[in-house]
Amino acid sequence: MDLFDTFFNLDVLATSFPMLIKGLWLTLELGAASILAGLLLGLGLCMLRLYGPMPVQILTRLYIDIFRSIPLLVLLIIVYYALPFVGVRLSSFASAMAALTMVSGAYTAEIFRAGIEAVPRGQFEASAALGLSQRRTMMDVILPQAIRMVIPPLTNNSINVVKDTALASVVAMPDLLKQATQAQALAANPTPLIGAAAIYLAFLLPMVMLVSRLEGRFNRRSKR
Repeated sequence: MDLFDTFFNLDVLATSFPMLIKGLWLTLELGAASILAGLLLGLGLCMLRLYGPMPVQILTRLYIDIFRSIPLLVLLIIVYYALPFVGVRLSSFASAMAALTMVSGAYTAEIFRAGIEAVPRGQFEASAALGLSQRRTMMDVILPQAIRMVIPPLTNNSINVVKDTALASVVAMPDLLKQATQAQALAANPTPLIGAAAIYLAFLLPMVMLVSRLEGRFNRRSKR
């Protein structure tokens, strides 16, 4: 068997394609759910760290530092394999989503914090002079400006979340990588793995290029 038949066997790819598509949908569902939950968690953590009571700020910072430090794979294995010992048993999808959300939320909180702190102090003072409440200042004045500034790093973080969904295969979730591995074993040929890599590339490469364009656009605006 030559190199082409080993890695680019079209018959094997056609046979395994339905399995890859099935895994792709599950990967996209996990990625979308984890990104959305991570955004909400990150925004909440950011608000607590910046404006919560001092004990809450300390606890929030501790959470962020811990979950930015712990490897995602370790956390995923703890959630799926260790929690059942204390009576908490989650499905493979729920375990993967919980681990991805906890880590993504920690990174997202730091991204939001950097964006809010980058808003000029005069915006806060002008809002106070107009008599706006703290809630309206944040919702109507600060967050719209901060979110525009953090779109590139948030998009970059979302790409990382989608890439990290491949780790869910270690808890037997039939995502794209798991389906490709099973198809490779059934066919005794690595072509399904190459197909899975091509599918990841087709989805993620446009997002990487989008982040580059957004970063260039924001850098040009900041220099004006």
